[in-house]
Formats: sequence, C-alpha cells, structure tokens
Amino acid sequence: MNALSDDEVHRLLDAVLGPRDASRRATTLGAGGYDLEAGRRYLAAVAGTGLAVPTWPVEFGGLGADAAEARRLEALHHRYAMPDMYPFRVGLKFVGPTLLAHGTPEQQQRWLAAIASGKEIWCQMFSEPEAGSDLANVATIARRGPAGDWILTGQKVWTSRAAYADWGICLARTDPDVPKHRGMTMFAVDMSAPGVDVRPLRQMNGDASFSEVFLTDVPVPDENRIGEVGQGWKVALTLLAHERSNADRSAPPARDAPLLPSWLTELADSGALADPVLREEAMELFCYDRAIHHLQQRAAELRAAGKPGPEGSGLKVHGARSFKRRVDLLARARGAEALRSDWPGCVDLLTAPSMSIRGGTDEIQLNVIGERILGLPAEPRVDRDVPWTVARRGAITPSR
Repeated sequence: MNALSDDEVHRLLDAVLGPRDASRRATTLGAGGYDLEAGRRYLAAVAGTGLAVPTWPVEFGGLGADAAEARRLEALHHRYAMPDMYPFRVGLKFVGPTLLAHGTPEQQQRWLAAIASGKEIWCQMFSEPEAGSDLANVATIARRGPAGDWILTGQKVWTSRAAYADWGICLARTDPDVPKHRGMTMFAVDMSAPGVDVRPLRQMNGDASFSEVFLTDVPVPDENRIGEVGQGWKVALTLLAHERSNADRSAPPARDAPLLPSWLTELADSGALADPVLREEAMELFCYDRAIHHLQQRAAELRAAGKPGPEGSGLKVHGARSFKRRVDLLARARGAEALRSDWPGCVDLLTAPSMSIRGGTDEIQLNVIGERILGLPAEPRVDRDVPWTVARRGAITPSR
C-alpha cells in the first residue's frame, strides 16, 4: 500500500480546493444543479495520487488502501470546499470496482484511468418500464451482428447522469429462451453512438438528472462486453452491491470537525430545540446517525476488500430513513416557511420521498436483509426456472 501523510494530502488539496464553508448546504444527489467542470478540475488535479480512488490498485491510479486508510484520506477532505461529485459517482464508486472484478485487462487499461481523472463520465442503464424492482425482467435485447458485434434495442428509464454521460453500463438480454437471471449480458455503451436517444425527465424538485434512454439498433463491439455472455446478472450484482454499500453519502468526521452536524447546529441556532418534543426527536436522530456511521465503516471495510455484501442494503435503508427524518424535522421546525421555494431546504424536502425508491426500493433492500443476513425463508419465485419468454407473458402458476 502506498501511503500519503496528512501533510502531503493537505498540500495536494490546498492547491486545488478552497476552505470549507460550514454554513453552505451540500447538494443531495445532484439535486438543484451540478457543476461538471469543478469536479473534473479536482479529479484531474489529484489524478495519479490515489486520493479519489484510494482502494483501487496502484497500477490503476489508486493506493491499494484498506478501508481504514480510505476513511482517513476521506476525512482529510472535510476542511475543504469539495465540488459536487454526483456526476462522477457511478464511474468512481460503481463501474470502476465492477471493472476491477469482471473487466478484461484491456478494459481496465482503457477505462479506469479516464474514470479516475474525470475525463469520462458513466451512467448506469439498468431500470426499465417493466424492470425496476424486478431488475432481472429487463427486456432490452442484444443480438449478434453479422461481424460478431452486438446490436442493442430497448428502453431504459430513471437513468441518472445519462444527459451528459460518455458511457453507460447497460444490462441487456442476450438469450430470451432461458430463465430470466441466466440470459443477460453486461455491455458498455458509447452514449454518442447512433441510435442512442436520451430524454431528460423533470422531477418535482425541479431537477432533471434522470432520463429515459431509448436504444434503437445501437452497435456495440464485442470488446465492450463486460463479463461472459449470459453472466450479466453476476456482474449486475457486483455493481449493485457497491451501489448499496456507498448509499450513505456522509463523509466520516475529520479529527478537527465540529462535534455537531450542520443540521443539528441549524436547529440549535434557530431556537427550535427549545421545544422539548423536537429536541428529543433531534437527539434520537443524532444517535441513529452515529449508529449508521458504524454500519458505514463495516460496509467500507468489505468494499475496500472487494467484497461488498448485504450490509450495503442495511446502509441504504437506514441512510434513506435518516435523510427523510432529518428533512422532516427541519421542515417542521421552520413551519410555514418550509413551504416557500426560497427556503434553503426546499430542494431536500422535495427530494426526500425519492430516497426510499432510487437505487433500489426499501422493500427490495429489506428482502435482501431478511434472506441474506437473517436467514429468513426466501419469497416464492415461481418464475426462477421458467424461460423469460414464458414468464414475460405472466402465464405462470405455482407448482404443487
């Protein structure tokens, strides 16, 4: 492992970032706008140092760091005004580790450096109109072309970052005549390729970070296939595990960070904590967040070891619940002012309902926790061994 001292990290960051303003609200999942160039400047400045991807192998621009070292380096960023890294998150946190696990050496050489430097942005093309929670039901078809390449046709939806992404990691069906989990393959799609049509979706918080993506006879060379043909579900599970284990987006506190989080300071400064009911709720939430932080550390250790597990689903569920409780608490403390569009927390208030849906619904995460952590009986899945073409028609009856 290549180690960077605290002084070395601060010298690097002092050259590219200004001091953090504790009173400035952070953006939530890109809501309310995003600045691609600020993130690119940061990633380009630290490219090759391993600061942005500390757990990646040294040969791909990382430090080969373990979870504890990655947390130390992340905490050192706390005093700086970090740009919003939401546009780059899929590449850095999900696609990069997936390529390390399933990509060929040529794919790793081709894409990882561009991801780490911010040169290329990725989106994740999984969900479809009839394949959201039941992701294995994807209907986007990939068929072989005459030259051995692939032709993709279908529709994706709720694809964040698609409007400005260079690449999309895309789950498609290559064999519709086998059970749904076995007939999928993962591809990297050039978002500028002919046949790719991206249509942004406007959300109630005013943001348009999600898009529909229509694929019409999109050519994809076989060298852009990630993993073996028919093994797309295996690759997808790796990516989803990294997504869920990264679900809590709060950075670990630095050694010189204030004891109280900004939301609690905001409540205290407003005088809202004089209300004993609000004060008790705030303290419960503060303790809840500390428990989530310990779960975050456990998930980070598994992620750094390349083994993200079902703990990530717990992190996703608890992170969403914490966010929604925090926004609700701040809104109730503000009263009628929280209904104004110029209230600084307005975007978070309108974003909060989506937190239990985006990135995998709470219901799906609770199934993962129940089955893979608690060992509870699995939900009946009558379509598991039925060809997708049959299951798609919905004409399945449970065997007796």
